[in-house]
Amino acid sequence: MPASRPDDTPARARSAEPSAAAAGRSLRITLLRSPIGNTERHKATVRGLGLRRIRQTVVRPDNPAVRGMIFKIQHMVQVEEQG
Repeated sequence: MPASRPDDTPARARSAEPSAAAAGRSLRITLLRSPIGNTERHKATVRGLGLRRIRQTVVRPDNPAVRGMIFKIQHMVQVEEQG
């Protein structure tokens, strides 16, 4: 097999714009409401973001995976964009 060349990169990976994570953007996520009374999936999402206590704040990279997690629990968190 021939060695992989840099120009063999799929088009979707060769974006003209740098990704949000590459640009150094991040999100400040604060847990405002308790996950008690929510589904197990919501509780797991809160834990997956690294949130344990109400009013705890974590900083996570701004990428589609984190945005998707936030979307599922948006009724429990506050989100602020950073840098």
